[in-house]
Amino acid sequence: MIVGVLHEVKADENRVALTPAGVEAFKDRGHEVLVEAGAGAGSGFTDEAYAEAGGRLVAAAAEVWKEADLILKVKEPQPEEWPHIRKGQIVFTYFHFAASEELTRAIMEAGAVAIAYETITDAEGTLPLLTPMSEVAGRMAIQQGAKYLEKAHGGRGILLGGVPGVPPATVVVLGAGVVGMNATKMAAGLGSLVYVLDINLDRLRYYSDVMPANVITMMSNKANLRRALGDADLVVSSVLIPGGKAPKLIQRETLGIMKEGAVIVDVAIDQGGSTETSRPTTHRDPIYTVDGVVHYCVTNMPGAMPMTSTLALTNATIRYALELANLGYAEAIRRHESIAAGANIVHGAITHRGVAEATGLPYLPVQEALTGAP
Repeated sequence: MIVGVLHEVKADENRVALTPAGVEAFKDRGHEVLVEAGAGAGSGFTDEAYAEAGGRLVAAAAEVWKEADLILKVKEPQPEEWPHIRKGQIVFTYFHFAASEELTRAIMEAGAVAIAYETITDAEGTLPLLTPMSEVAGRMAIQQGAKYLEKAHGGRGILLGGVPGVPPATVVVLGAGVVGMNATKMAAGLGSLVYVLDINLDRLRYYSDVMPANVITMMSNKANLRRALGDADLVVSSVLIPGGKAPKLIQRETLGIMKEGAVIVDVAIDQGGSTETSRPTTHRDPIYTVDGVVHYCVTNMPGAMPMTSTLALTNATIRYALELANLGYAEAIRRHESIAAGANIVHGAITHRGVAEATGLPYLPVQEALTGAP
């Protein structure tokens, strides 16, 4: 199979979908790998390194799109890339279709096979390709929150860990999953008072067992959420519904109970955001203020840490990408429930129920969509 690796065109996205070591893994299994020139530069990987690993360097993205049977990306195809997508071409990347009906329709019309990193599911029911980037985003959320709490950025001017004689900041983490765990570790380690809210009591029990005494768990309900938000200096929202839109936990009127200069880092923005006032932002223009509350809603947070993120992402994706190349998409979906869970659109049909529900478009079980596929 011909595998294509592209330079990402989304603003300030410096990650790349495959390292030179990954190229070598494909070559060892008899596949050809096309690499767009400069694709890995942002992550610290030179064209020479890809060539030495056996990749064929290609000057133009259009040529990669034209020749490759399997496209490996990091972020969802951007509008300028949509015309290049071919019928039957496999595109393996983060799609987050629930956040964009326009993108969903574009991929359906192209007739491509969209395998989404964010819905690949392993035998334990976890999301192995979302986990590494969630780890990065959770840790980054505290770094960015600390920065934008500075007065120069419109924040309250409060230090997360405080100093002797001065109390620390209060951090509220919504969601006790992978993002929440990593955000909590970072905030607690800096000395903040951390409240973690979730609807999963078993998860909260786990936090209570493993986290230090400055982490307090609370069942997520409207009353507890209002109480926590009123105390918060920094809110990290990490709620996730796989394949679906994030629930709007924080309403516009709720901002009125928050402190002037408090910060919300909405990590759920890739899935539409969990705050009513959230809208996507970029690394170049990451924040805006609504009702005195600073909002940080960057849709590709790990793109700011490309070397760490690229290595972590490739470690997770390579096994699934190799299966797609070795077996073809149809056989890979038939054999592996994990890859079937990642199939969001096949032959113009939405094959993930969460995407269909989020967009209001028809759903077709993936095995039915594969009827007649090679």
